Amino acid sequence: MLHTEYVKNLNCNYERILLEDKPEENRYQYCIVGRGGIKRLLPCSLRYINNAAYLYYDISSTQNLSQFYAGKPMKREWLKDFLWAMKQIRLELERFLLDDSNLLWYPDQIFQDLEKKDFFFLYVPYYTGENGFQELLNFLVEHVDYEDDILVECVYTFYEQYKLHGEMYLREQIFEDAKQLDVPALTMPTDAPTERGQREDLEKVKVNKSVDVLSDRISMTEENKQPVGSEDKPRKGLLYFLENRKKRQQEERTAIRRQTENAMEACAVAESSSYIASRQEVSDDYEEELGRTVYVEEKEEEKSYCLFTREGTLVYTLGPDPFVIGKMRGEADCILPDNSVSRVHARITRENKEFYIEDLNSTNGTFKNGLRMQPYEKRRLQPEDEIRLGKTVLIFR
Repeated sequence: MLHTEYVKNLNCNYERILLEDKPEENRYQYCIVGRGGIKRLLPCSLRYINNAAYLYYDISSTQNLSQFYAGKPMKREWLKDFLWAMKQIRLELERFLLDDSNLLWYPDQIFQDLEKKDFFFLYVPYYTGENGFQELLNFLVEHVDYEDDILVECVYTFYEQYKLHGEMYLREQIFEDAKQLDVPALTMPTDAPTERGQREDLEKVKVNKSVDVLSDRISMTEENKQPVGSEDKPRKGLLYFLENRKKRQQEERTAIRRQTENAMEACAVAESSSYIASRQEVSDDYEEELGRTVYVEEKEEEKSYCLFTREGTLVYTLGPDPFVIGKMRGEADCILPDNSVSRVHARITRENKEFYIEDLNSTNGTFKNGLRMQPYEKRRLQPEDEIRLGKTVLIFR
């Protein structure tokens, strides 16, 4: 089992891995990896701290997949770029006579430069544990763009074939199967005139179509395939992921609809039935003159929180959804025009009515009340907390 943690040292951020046994640092793989210069491998160095050996990987100015794509879908072009990088890193390792089974494929061990769109991988010399490719496939199933049926079916193919053939599938066949990504996606024009009912039906079709396609693929595969032990379990596991994804999308739409209804009801809700006076004689003309009584629903007001500058200027109003602070348009929700702020610097999330600040592997660090946070560290926010991102200071209140 890998023991990893994120640390900041001088002007660089690192992910370090604790080695259980004392390494033979003069062996070939340690020498080659430590020398550096291998494209798409994170720079690595061997260090000793308190008689413990660590591998330090420089992750400055990058984001790992697990954190960056936690709340956003992975598009088709992204997967094509990733597979190309995957093929290139294998060729590069072959060129240096390095064993590609020592690559780590866990989503939180793969990093991407958001500006150049390059991918970087961790190589652990003489590693004998699980490489994490199955976890990567699970992550793709959870975060793939479900609006793209061809993309979903391609990911399912990866999932199924890797379960059947293991590491051999990653040599060449996975790249052959990926060619189906070149088929243009069928999309409906956004300006097509549709009635409300038609739009709702279309939305349901988009959610259900991917699961239906994969269910058909499973049935066809099971008919032509001889039973081999527990090979049905991966398919059930994949369908479990897909059904959960479908369920979450339905719950999100229901939640949005309820929020809209509650917002309207919070102002005023008209009585559904007419008031009939049983003991008092009230004329119809008098009732029409006064109108019906409007019921105002009493609700406990939930305190809203915002980010302010030190001078009291409002910067951002916090809501239930996570939002990213940075300077890169298109990736950050709150844009700070400060060169000392990273492209995606920090993220604020809400959990059980509490707000948390999380550093996103920023270059100049995230500080809460003057205390530096480690890369990817998360801390709870309280009113009047001071947040410093680069040279910019924000107050949470």
